[in-house]
Amino acid sequence: MAGTIYGTATPVTPSDTENLPRLCTGIYVGGAGAVTVVMANGDTVTFAGALAGSTLPIQARRIKASGTTATLLVALEN
Repeated sequence: MAGTIYGTATPVTPSDTENLPRLCTGIYVGGAGAVTVVMANGDTVTFAGALAGSTLPIQARRIKASGTTATLLVALEN
């Protein structure tokens, strides 16, 4: 998201069972594909067609392995 400044960036290994260490406020997508996440409210959502080099400005607690085809994901926090 243009103009957003993040203070922490953590490489992510998608998992169907393990949450991120902290709630993230964005996900950087290094390699194009789908990103399936568990949102802050517990809903599971797939962002299809995420472009390489883009940032999803979302609050997520988990990036799931199932349904995620994008690569080089980085969890961002303000």
